[in-house]
Amino acid sequence: MARPAAVTLLAALIAVAAADFSVLKSPQNQVFRAGNYKLSGERIPDVISLGMGLSVEEDLSWEGLGVGNIFQRPRATVLVTVTGVDKLPLSGNEISYPIENAVPYSVDGVVNSIHSLFSEEMPLVLQLAPIEERVYMVGKANMVFEDLPVTLRQLRSRLEQENSILATVSLGSLYKNDEIDRLFLSEMQSLQDIPSLLSRHKHLAKDNVPDIYALEFTGLEEIKKRYGEDSVKFKDATRILSECLQKFADEMYSMYGGNAIVEVVAVETFETPLTRKSRSILETQTATAPANPYNLAYDYNFDYAVVFNIILWIMIGLALAVIAISYNLWNMDPGYDSIIYRMTNQKIRMD
Repeated sequence: MARPAAVTLLAALIAVAAADFSVLKSPQNQVFRAGNYKLSGERIPDVISLGMGLSVEEDLSWEGLGVGNIFQRPRATVLVTVTGVDKLPLSGNEISYPIENAVPYSVDGVVNSIHSLFSEEMPLVLQLAPIEERVYMVGKANMVFEDLPVTLRQLRSRLEQENSILATVSLGSLYKNDEIDRLFLSEMQSLQDIPSLLSRHKHLAKDNVPDIYALEFTGLEEIKKRYGEDSVKFKDATRILSECLQKFADEMYSMYGGNAIVEVVAVETFETPLTRKSRSILETQTATAPANPYNLAYDYNFDYAVVFNIILWIMIGLALAVIAISYNLWNMDPGYDSIIYRMTNQKIRMD
């Protein structure tokens, strides 16, 4: 009796572990090495941070990410998480890595780092899960994506418009009036609308402030649960998703002038659902009471030691330079070492 339970547990662990991390687009100064380098699921946010030129608290010993140009960071990073399939049939130009221990992850730490470093420049931050109606926008994203459909009612209305995704893709066996199919197509609509809305503000894609987009799509998993992995609907949905992702990656990469990273995480399923901060696009930030009523110093982050050493050694070097120059000037022989004093003495003698 214990053997079937053990087999079931092993199958569940294998299903959770089946995942793939693919880099669809990356700038020339960012090095991703091709190879079968396994990436731990909980380190995916660290790969994003290092790819954007940010620091991480714990060193990442992953051979898939090489050392790029430290003086030119990517202008944007786009991460798309897809559940329901462990690998997508993409164009073949991407670089893929197997993921081991595919546990739920969050990019909130990356977003917080960008906030702390570029709070005054207001970077574009968009975290979106269309089916679950979860959206989190920060900075100028509230202005850029003000017209982005984020609720199921808005997405349903968007699909009825003439320029929707239904007019650009071949649906195959998918039916727009089917509830499950419509949810999946709503996610594909988001892939079309995000570059379209961003194209109205192209100047924001040319600044030096890094932007981040984190999208989570679960529609393919719902189709798989309803119709099965071998169904025609699932195969058509996988094809549509791959085509839309490739087009989305090309558009975002072009929008940022080839200086953007587009990554896709494909996983069969997570043990627990991903959690994100949710916020209405119409919500405005309100003033809150200070969390530190005693005016205490803020906590130092992991960049403090680096900045401290840079300032310390520059000050020490300048102090030593001033001491050396002062010593040499004090012990200088005006009549022998300095042409200024030599010319002055000759002029005095002539007078």
